[in-house]
Amino acid sequence: MSDHHTQPSEDRLYFFEQQEVVVDDWDAPGYVLDIGGGGEGIIGILKGEKVVAIDVHRAELEEAAAGPLKIIMDARELKFLDDTFDTVTAFFALMYLKSTPDYECVFGEVLRVLKPGGQFLIWDVIVPKQLEDDKDIYVVPLTVKVREQEVGTGYGQPWPSEEHDVPFYVGLAEKSGFGVVEQRVEGQTFFLKLVRA
Repeated sequence: MSDHHTQPSEDRLYFFEQQEVVVDDWDAPGYVLDIGGGGEGIIGILKGEKVVAIDVHRAELEEAAAGPLKIIMDARELKFLDDTFDTVTAFFALMYLKSTPDYECVFGEVLRVLKPGGQFLIWDVIVPKQLEDDKDIYVVPLTVKVREQEVGTGYGQPWPSEEHDVPFYVGLAEKSGFGVVEQRVEGQTFFLKLVRA
């Protein structure tokens, strides 16, 4: 679980079943902006020097493998010019946003820095309403298959006040001005491919 704060006590944690996520390669002209690209740096493993990885945590970027350009930056306030990237990715990064206004802000910023026709690729967890009152933090154990590698990891967060399911993300996308091209659900995880019109 990537977290630099005091670890919560085990009895507060709700563990989802182990999930497997396969990250397929795709054609990516130009640079790929990877939001929350620190830690395991899955998109960096896939796309190497084509990736500009941003994260608010310096330690997470330092932990990620070499290859991408790593920049400490908040996705709610991207420092890039309009129409800069053909592809933006978020691999289990949006789950760390705290509020709906934060989500709306990030989606708006991604739309702004994408070129027309550019794509926003999202891998994330489906978070239902809190399942047990005394377990206020959920944890998603993951096996990620990328290139020839298998990466074991897990992500956790305090349970949000509302469901963060696929319709939640699709609604954000459409409200922000994205077209939804593809959506896939596998177990407790999903993949969305959005396009800037």
